[in-house]
Formats: sequence, C-alpha cells, structure tokens
Amino acid sequence: MALLCSCILMAAMGLVALAVPHPRSSALHHLTKQLLGQYRKEVRPVHNWTEATTVYLDLSVHAVLDVDVQNQKLKTSVWYHEVWNDEFLSWNSSMFDEIREISLPLSAIWAPDIIINEFMDIERSPDLPYVYVNSSGAIRNSKPIQVVSACSLQTYAFPFDIQNCSLTFNSILHTVEDIDLSFLRNREDIRYHKKAFLNDSEWQLLSVTSAYSILQSGAGDFAQIQFNVVIRRRPLAYVVSLLIPSIFLMLVDLGSFYLPPNCRARIVFKTSVLVGYTVFRVNMSDEVPRTAGSTSLIGVFFTICMALLVLSLSKSILLIKFLHDERRGGQEQPLSCLRRDSEADGSLTCPSARATCAEATESPVCQEHQVQAGTLKEVWLQLRSINNHLQARDKVYQQEVKWLALLYRFDQLLFQSYLVVLGLYTLTLCSLWALWNGL
Repeated sequence: MALLCSCILMAAMGLVALAVPHPRSSALHHLTKQLLGQYRKEVRPVHNWTEATTVYLDLSVHAVLDVDVQNQKLKTSVWYHEVWNDEFLSWNSSMFDEIREISLPLSAIWAPDIIINEFMDIERSPDLPYVYVNSSGAIRNSKPIQVVSACSLQTYAFPFDIQNCSLTFNSILHTVEDIDLSFLRNREDIRYHKKAFLNDSEWQLLSVTSAYSILQSGAGDFAQIQFNVVIRRRPLAYVVSLLIPSIFLMLVDLGSFYLPPNCRARIVFKTSVLVGYTVFRVNMSDEVPRTAGSTSLIGVFFTICMALLVLSLSKSILLIKFLHDERRGGQEQPLSCLRRDSEADGSLTCPSARATCAEATESPVCQEHQVQAGTLKEVWLQLRSINNHLQARDKVYQQEVKWLALLYRFDQLLFQSYLVVLGLYTLTLCSLWALWNGL
C-alpha cells in the first residue's frame, strides 16, 4: 500500500512539472532573444541613415529643493520623460502570445545622448536600469532627477522676487540631421501642469514654458528644447519678521525729530535707535539673500535710513558742542570783574585825589569827601561790569538763536527727506506685493 502511494505521488509531480513551461521555452524569452541576439547598440537604430531619429521630451517639476542666490544655483526635483523609436526593436505581437510591451535593460540598447546644458553638479537620480519597449519599436524612458543648474537669480524685489530659470536639453554629439527633438505633450499642458508640484516649500511654481530652437555652431546645427521654470517666493514669513519691524523702527526714528535739536536727550535717543538699527541689520543679513551683482530693495532703503539717522545725530552732536563752547567763551564772573576793574580804575583815575589827600591835613572834611568819592566810583564800576556781562550774554544768545534757526531748517529738510524715503519705501513694497498677487 505504501509503495502504491509513493508511485501515485511521483506520477503527480511529473505531471505538474510537465504542465509548467520552462523559462527557455516561454514567448517572452524567445522575443527577448530575437530582439537582442543580433542587436548593435553602438549604431543609431535606423534602416536609412539619412533619416533623423526624433526624440520626444517631457518635463514635470516635482519640487524646488534649494535656491542658492550667492552661488547662483537652483536645485530642483523633476520627472524626466523621453520617447524615441528604435526600428530594430519591433515585432509582430501575434507571433509572441500577444505581447505588446516588454522591459529591456537600458544598457543593452541604443539611447540618445541628451544632456542639460545648465548642469553644475553630477546627476542625482535613482538607478532605473530598464526601459519599456512596445511592439512598434517605441521606447519610453522615465526617471526622476535632482537637477543642480546654473541660474541668474535676482534679489532686487526680495521678498516678492520671481525667478526664471531655464533647463535646456540637446544632444551633445549628434546634429539635427541625426537627432531631432520634439515635445511629448502639448506645450500648453506642460506650461500649466502643477499637479506633481509640492506646494509646502518656500517657493511656488507659476509655470513651465517651453520652446524649440536650432543652435547653430561651428560643429553643426543642434536641435534643443528649453524649459523655463518660473517660480516665486512666498513672502509672508519675511513680511512678518523683516518688513513690519523695519517700518516700525523707521517710524520710531521719525518721532525723534520732534525733540528739540539742542536737547541732549535727543542724542541719547538717536544713539539708542542707531544701536537698534545696527542689531536689526546684523539679524537681517542672515535672512536677506546677497549677490555680488545686486542688492535687495529693502537693504537699499534701510541703508539710506541709517545714513539719515547718522547725519541727524552728527548734526545734534556738533550743535551741542558749538553751543557749549560759545557759552563757555562768553561767560564772565561779575564779582571778579568788579574787583579787577575797581583796582585798575582806582590806580589809573585817582592819582591826583590821592596826592591831594596825602598832602592835605587829616581833617574830617577831607576824609568825608574821600569816602563819598570811593563809594560812587565803586557803584559805577559795578554797573559798568554788569552792563558788559549782559552785553556778552546777549551776543551769545543771539549767536545761539542764529545757529538754532539754521539747525531747525536743516532738521526740517532731514525730516522731509525721511518722509519721502519712508513713503517711497512703503509705496514700492505695496506695488511689489500687488504685482506679486497679480501673477
């Protein structure tokens, strides 16, 4: 009985083995062997060498990874698609179990030498070794690529800046007589295709325009397709952290013009505002992108406001210093002047009286006359000294009034200049924001 069961089991296994086809006898194996058996990947796959191979290109932007303004580089993640026809890889599907599409190793077949002219770094993409080939010979190659490309980045309108970077595809070796390029999709569909784009980053995709052209050079004419990736920055974070605090700081500085020009508290106040400007400028330099060829509009206005602040502060310091010197030079000590004038006038104007009194006898009448004369002279000298002192103070006051009038005019000029700069700054930012929203 055990022997009978073993025989039945072995017979069933043999039948199953016969029912399963061997890989070498499958239609897919025969088709792959037939296609690649005599295939030469070194030769452009056309029967008539005078006919050009047309490569159809398509591009979808997936994300903006980095915008390096200082080094003028843009890093994007894109899906790249290319389709071309290989006349040596076609077959009759009815002869191979209705197989209409297969995957073949990319390294085993001919592939067009399409590159991106703006490449600045090695291509970073996952290794996808296979391509799809259909029965008519059309080959479809799709892969994601991280593109680090050169781009002319402008930061004048920061943070409402819009960047336009191009990705130009062309053959590095074959002229347009050998490899021609075309669009896989309609150009309008390429322009407004944003479904694959990630909108969670700092940048927003506006459009991807495309154009076909012929590049003429000494080596021949080359077909090329240029995709222009237009992106714009989301400004809300920079408006809250940079623009609004900068406007508040300018308004505080504007309020300092209501303090008197000769007030020492004004110097202390403007010095504090200048320290605030400096700290804010240092913090702003880490967030505002910088390039060697241009600077942002917010940096220009901020520098102008700092220049006006330093000019106003220097003016106040010079005014206080000048008024202090004037008052110190015109100041007199009345009592010391009285003492000096009394001694000088007594020695110069009364020699005859002193001689007469010395020669005369010491009578009570002479002594009384001497006392009255000395008292009158002393009062006259004091009045003259007070008059000189008041005249000197009046001159200092008149000089101070002239300088204050001049400084008030200069203050009004600075105030009006500050209002013009602040108005232009606000108007420009509002215009840039309106243009940004209009796109």
